[in-house]
Amino acid sequence: MPGLKLSIALERYDRHMPFFDGTLKPPPGVRLEVFQVGQSGPLRDGGDRHTRMLRGGEFDIAEFSMSSYLMAIDRGLPITGVPVFPRRLFSASGMFVRADSPMTSPRDLVGKKVALSSFQTTLSLLAKGDLKFEYGVPWEDIHWHVSTGEKVAFTPKPGVRITRVPKDADLGELLDKGEIDCMFMPHPPHSVMSGKVKTRRLFPDTQAEELRYFRTVGYYPIMHILALRKELAEREPWIGLALMEMYAKSMEIAESYFEDPNWSRLAWGRHYYERERETLGDAWKNGFAANRKNLERFIEYSHDQGLIGERYDAGRLFMEQTLST
Repeated sequence: MPGLKLSIALERYDRHMPFFDGTLKPPPGVRLEVFQVGQSGPLRDGGDRHTRMLRGGEFDIAEFSMSSYLMAIDRGLPITGVPVFPRRLFSASGMFVRADSPMTSPRDLVGKKVALSSFQTTLSLLAKGDLKFEYGVPWEDIHWHVSTGEKVAFTPKPGVRITRVPKDADLGELLDKGEIDCMFMPHPPHSVMSGKVKTRRLFPDTQAEELRYFRTVGYYPIMHILALRKELAEREPWIGLALMEMYAKSMEIAESYFEDPNWSRLAWGRHYYERERETLGDAWKNGFAANRKNLERFIEYSHDQGLIGERYDAGRLFMEQTLST
């Protein structure tokens, strides 16, 4: 539609740089207002992206938590989505213990105190579900400690132990002091990532475990989705496929960055890129069909953890026009 202005809020990833620097051109008649908005911390245009999208409808389109999105759809909140997934992570890379911890596998976490960002954070959802369904360790047997509030309200299942840590507590320091035994975090605190607090990942060979996981389940787990205001999607039904086409072009541009061996400041960045493509293939495929199995597993995990009331069909998550992708 001529003269349509759309706001979009995204994280600072390589695949989003074409949005930020103007390399990506929107469809004719559409003007994009692109905001760089963080979630765990503020970026150029602030932070708390998920809450600003869900509660304030501040953006027309936004990168959004997969887990909170499942809950929003379950509750009939006024957002919808397209099968574009800007962020993916394996759960094993986010499991941290102290460097001197004797724990080396999920079974060692039974009865322990494990910190999360929030109970419903997507990595939290994935890691708890993987514990139970991939490693045979019931997440119900762990005492969970959360550091942030929940984006979508829910009532925990009976018997689930959830403790809120003090607002200003540094989870790295709590781990160092033995006040928690492990943390599952998509963004570990600076004290951990800087090396100030000596940690290691739970699995002794995390990459080997993640490759085994990938070959078993067949996908690189989704963390985020691209969500839209439902009113906008209903008023402009063409926008779903147009948005998918724009995102595909942005991914294509970002892919071309790696043709320059020195695009990344990592000395062997191009080597890492080539090795990953040889090992995982195209692990970033968008579209409904290529991701249905991944989405159905998330729905199963969310229902099992008491975050949604029923196991609904994955097609309910997206604009109808995008279900054939």
